[in-house]
Amino acid sequence: MRNGPAGPQTVLRERQTVLRESGDSEGGAALARCLPGLAVVVAGVAGAFVLSRFVGALGPLTVAVALGVLARNAKLLRPRMEPGLALATRRMLRAGVVLLGLQLAVPELLSLRPAHLIVVGATVVVTFAGTRWLGRRLGIGDDRSLLLATGFSICGASAVAAMNSVVDGKDDDAATAVALVTLYGSLAMAVYPLLQGGLGLSDQEFGIWAGASIHEVAQVVAAAAVVSETALLVAVVAKLGRVVLLAPLVAAVAVTRRGRRETRPGRPLIPLFVLGFLGMVVVRSIGVLPDAALNVAETTATLLLTAAMFGLGAGVHLARLARTGGRAVLVGAGATVLAAGTAYVTLLIARV
Repeated sequence: MRNGPAGPQTVLRERQTVLRESGDSEGGAALARCLPGLAVVVAGVAGAFVLSRFVGALGPLTVAVALGVLARNAKLLRPRMEPGLALATRRMLRAGVVLLGLQLAVPELLSLRPAHLIVVGATVVVTFAGTRWLGRRLGIGDDRSLLLATGFSICGASAVAAMNSVVDGKDDDAATAVALVTLYGSLAMAVYPLLQGGLGLSDQEFGIWAGASIHEVAQVVAAAAVVSETALLVAVVAKLGRVVLLAPLVAAVAVTRRGRRETRPGRPLIPLFVLGFLGMVVVRSIGVLPDAALNVAETTATLLLTAAMFGLGAGVHLARLARTGGRAVLVGAGATVLAAGTAYVTLLIARV
């Protein structure tokens, strides 16, 4: 094996090989091949957590993507590291999404008024469909527009990564979507509290507006906490309502692509990690796990998703990304305005 930097095709071949071997190999040979890459992933995760403490607006998932991109484009990664990066990008991602289900309890969602649940649902549907339409109009590619639509309508980076694992999209597309969700979500986090008075929203209504339209969970918390405790509690529940829709959306895309024969033969009709996610929602909702176990699961999910984000970023080549990045920025702006506008209009209708 050559020792120089890996090109895009080499990266793809290495990642496909390790995914096959991790499922078929007996013994420790496949794991041994993964160790160099996993060591890099561990370092990336540690760096992401440390740096995120100094940059409050950016969580460890976003920082991990940036570190992965930096490592790849500074030519710090070698071919022998690709198996471990592949393991993080696929296997750890799916395990993290499954554990993410333990953060969602159906009774909490039902504490919202029916009209407010409609606000959340309408915002997700309109943002997803509108972003897909805008992406097609601007010619950014079907996979990239799908990942942008998923990230902006559901729950940011985690949603992008979950959808990317189903459609087998390019890492460049996924990294673009994560970067834009972070950019526009951070802007919304700063601007939303300033607009509350002008828009005539009560604290509860502001919480619904923020939870239904700001992209990342951490960004929702930061925006609503500035307003009041009431706004914060409502915003978190509304945001979790969007996260619950991740599983049916991913499953619907998987089924649709299977019908069009756009997925590889032999894949389950509904991805197993989606079923696992729904199973964990049920477990959380019936209250069989103690708080200590839920805290451990939340921490583990964050670690796994951060590792996946580093692996995702490590697959990005900036020269390729720059060629279509400008149009994606416009799509992200449109998605942000669409989400904010839809949530606000439906809130006004809900008053009637």
